[in-house]
Amino acid sequence: MAQISALNRIKESEAEPENAVKEHVLQVKDLDIYYGEKRAVNSISFDIEKNAITALIGPSGCGKSTFLRSVNRMNDLIPGSRFDGQIIYEGINILDSKINVVNLRREIGMVFQKPNPFPKSIYNNITHGLKYSGIRKKSVLDDIVEESLTKAALWNEVKDRLKESALSLSGGQQQRLCIARTLAMKPTVMLLDEPASALDPISNSKIEDLLIELKKDYSIVIVTHNMQQASRISDKTAFFLNGDLVEYANTEKIFTNPAEKKTEEYITGRFG
Repeated sequence: MAQISALNRIKESEAEPENAVKEHVLQVKDLDIYYGEKRAVNSISFDIEKNAITALIGPSGCGKSTFLRSVNRMNDLIPGSRFDGQIIYEGINILDSKINVVNLRREIGMVFQKPNPFPKSIYNNITHGLKYSGIRKKSVLDDIVEESLTKAALWNEVKDRLKESALSLSGGQQQRLCIARTLAMKPTVMLLDEPASALDPISNSKIEDLLIELKKDYSIVIVTHNMQQASRISDKTAFFLNGDLVEYANTEKIFTNPAEKKTEEYITGRFG
């Protein structure tokens, strides 16, 4: 997918962008995240690979979802939140105050734990953001709807129901619709916060298969409490604990030969 300059998309200044490291889609540098006086993420640094699935694991309250929301500035919506450090995307620090956050969220889309379709038709769920972005031509919208639903492995199930309410879909279908809605905006990065935790095993399996297929074209970061899920689908795994990034490595190494004792204790179920 051809990409226009990140400077034109999301940077509202005349400064030159920093040099990007091509094999990485995101570089996290000395990132601290605060809620008021409480520091929720403690000076973490790591690189997130392009066209890979990166899993964030750790017990509840360890900072992984806080970090995930910082990547497309969702934490900005929480009163009292602030951050230090950098997250570099295509050579630009996306935590810069001059970033156009609306455009950033088109580039870096997010899917939440609970499916949240709009109370509109299936078709209008996909086209809502597109119309807001100025795309009005029906033939173009039709093509994007079909393309997005196909990529989300949902088209064959709903192609004859596009005028029906999205709320008539099953939970698993609703979550794939939310993924399709994100894909319609042509992101380069997809953030998913426990996208299958509220779903039945069959729907969970479909989401996992879908993510493995999507990583050919997108870079995916997923928060999950499901160790088996992380080991099945991710290429890299980051283990968070008490706001610290304890260990980050290839998933196979994390699950078979972790470097840190705390990582081993967590993945073997001794706590968490």
